Amino acid sequence: MYNTIAAELRHIADLPGPRPWPLAGNLPQITPTRLHQDLEGWAKQYGPLFKISFGRTQMLVVSSHELVNAVLRDRPDGFRRPSITATVSDEMGGRPGLFLAEGTAWRDQRRMVMTALAPHAVKAYFPSLVAVGLRLQQHWQRAAREGRVIDLTEDLKRFSVDVIAGLAFGSDVNTIDGGEDVIQRHMDIVLPAVARRSMALFPYWRYVRLPQDRQLDASLLALNQSIDGLITIARARLAAEPERRVRPANLLEAMICAADEGGSGVDDVAVAGNVATMLLAGEDTTSNTLAWMLYLLQQNPAAMQKAREEVLRVAPDPRAFTIEQMDGLDYLDACAQEAMRLKPVAPFIPMEALRDSVVGDVQVPKGSLVWCVMRNDSVSNDFVADAADFHPERWLAGAAQPMNKQVSMPFGAGVRTCPGRYLALLEIKLASAMLLSSFDIASIGTASGAEPQELDGFTMSPIGLQMRL
Repeated sequence: MYNTIAAELRHIADLPGPRPWPLAGNLPQITPTRLHQDLEGWAKQYGPLFKISFGRTQMLVVSSHELVNAVLRDRPDGFRRPSITATVSDEMGGRPGLFLAEGTAWRDQRRMVMTALAPHAVKAYFPSLVAVGLRLQQHWQRAAREGRVIDLTEDLKRFSVDVIAGLAFGSDVNTIDGGEDVIQRHMDIVLPAVARRSMALFPYWRYVRLPQDRQLDASLLALNQSIDGLITIARARLAAEPERRVRPANLLEAMICAADEGGSGVDDVAVAGNVATMLLAGEDTTSNTLAWMLYLLQQNPAAMQKAREEVLRVAPDPRAFTIEQMDGLDYLDACAQEAMRLKPVAPFIPMEALRDSVVGDVQVPKGSLVWCVMRNDSVSNDFVADAADFHPERWLAGAAQPMNKQVSMPFGAGVRTCPGRYLALLEIKLASAMLLSSFDIASIGTASGAEPQELDGFTMSPIGLQMRL
């Protein structure tokens, strides 16, 4: 990866790091719900390159943004997501989507997903997105009239679920007003299980089935049946209305049309895998980023005022929102970028080396695990002026102290950058513009008034955020 004289290279075993326990490695020193903070603390103690071990598996931890960027850009040929995660997903009966696909399968699926999530395609679905935003507005208007406390994270999660259900599948589930989203309920069981099993010292579930494993089996069966049903319904619509193939009405139809093109290399199994991937991306990542951003704005009144003034100038009426207005909300976009710098929902990305490589001055043999810490340099004064401060202006064109955008990489880097970033930012701007144009915010915070704790589940979320309007 770098031109380094072989004699100067170090081995992973030679690196500093926290002292491991016998057999268990560093797992006893880690709290699963704050794994990201444990790694960030060790990065400050041991530097940009150090070692840890999960059981007998030793891995390299990288916290330098330059080295992280190099690792992420050396995909898909040099690095991949850990094969253990794909193995766990496969044995659970999961269908591989773009998140876990590799090699030719990844290239074929990416072409399909990029077609479905391209900005011009997302713009065609914008009226549906506005409709969900207005539903959230009405829900919050009732809460404001009744003086009720709003569970901010949960409401934003429902908003994101309704958006992705409408845009991706043409389904109006209306979880905002209490409708049940069966697929998402099962995803909430499946995704943590994938993470938990990927880090397990011993695969007990291959030999003993505990109650949680039987619950997981039931959720996987229900999830796959629901996704298959969505695809069957979408194919029936396309058969009954062939004109939809020219202008698909939702992302699922667009993916099916792209998959049906000659030589696509994609079948309905891959479409199903990417339906599940969209459900994940459509809920936790976007809703948590939005919750963190609104909290940080409330903590910084000057930034809140600037954001509100921009919304009232550019997009004052949610009923008349246009895609051009959303694209014109530059300061609100900067607020989202700054929130993702301080509170990235993916604070680490584990990788596996596909060939012998070099990271910095460390030899990385094929098959080695490399743990990329995403939030280290992005909150360091060595790389960002006044790094602890929420300062959206640093992201604007012509900023006095412009942000080095390679220091903060919330959507990854290289060819495997998140394909849904345009949709995610569009959701964030629409929901926050609706809020700022429609309400006076009395408070956003925890019940105790303390700073919200960071919960590391499948994504990093705030604990206990409440809002009063």
